[in-house]
Amino acid sequence: QVQLVESGGGLVQPGGSLRLSCAASGSIFSINAMGWYRQAPGKQREMIATITSDTSTNYADSVKGRFTGSRDNAKNTIYLQMNSLKPEDTAVYYCNADVLTTRLRRDVYWGQGTQVTVSS
Repeated sequence: QVQLVESGGGLVQPGGSLRLSCAASGSIFSINAMGWYRQAPGKQREMIATITSDTSTNYADSVKGRFTGSRDNAKNTIYLQMNSLKPEDTAVYYCNADVLTTRLRRDVYWGQGTQVTVSS
């Protein structure tokens, strides 16, 4: 079994910054891509950033230039530095990971989510 635990969410004023972390643990052989998603009330979950095993990143247009994803493979952890936050960034943020638990078994796992609220 694999667990993903997010941390770092909270309440921040518009224009402020937050840094989210997501640590994977458990029966991990290797991890392919990891990613950040968010879901606002009444909206579908959307991809924010994906980070491959060689730390290449891809971002949603809505966050380009403001959010930066990074990854520490030694710690099986990804980060999301969020700057210039806007009220429309308010959502529950989730991480996921494409994990090989054995050479032949591959599954996608999700964290429990962390709330980010941008409000004055």
